[in-house]
Amino acid sequence: MKVEVIVGDHQSKVQLPERTLTMLEEAGAEAVGMILADEMASADAPLATLECVEVALVDDETSDRVHDQFMGIEGATDVITFEHGEIVIGVEVAQRQALEYGEPELRELLRYLIHGLLHLAGHEDEDAADRKVMETAQEKLVAALWKA
Repeated sequence: MKVEVIVGDHQSKVQLPERTLTMLEEAGAEAVGMILADEMASADAPLATLECVEVALVDDETSDRVHDQFMGIEGATDVITFEHGEIVIGVEVAQRQALEYGEPELRELLRYLIHGLLHLAGHEDEDAADRKVMETAQEKLVAALWKA
């Protein structure tokens, strides 16, 4: 089963070329295939049953609002994942983190997309042991999919 990944740019703070959205969609669909093929998803995870994952690229203001409304946490964040197949990615957060870590912004956006997909695959990052497992899977996928 192939899962479609649709990326929409819902912000105007960071200019993103159309090819960025296309690359994220293609890499996201490939990542889903790898996650499911490599059995990185738990049996009851939403990812295995979704036909489509919608990704919203948002600014800090929107990220903060969604973070507070749905998680009760104030402040913009990198990724918020909803079990029904929506991933909200903070573009300004990605821009700041990419600068801080010396990463290309697009690679940081790819990392956030993969992080959200792994949440849909049943991965958690609340405690240190789970976070380590998730980060290992995440960085393996980023390395495999980064083509720039």
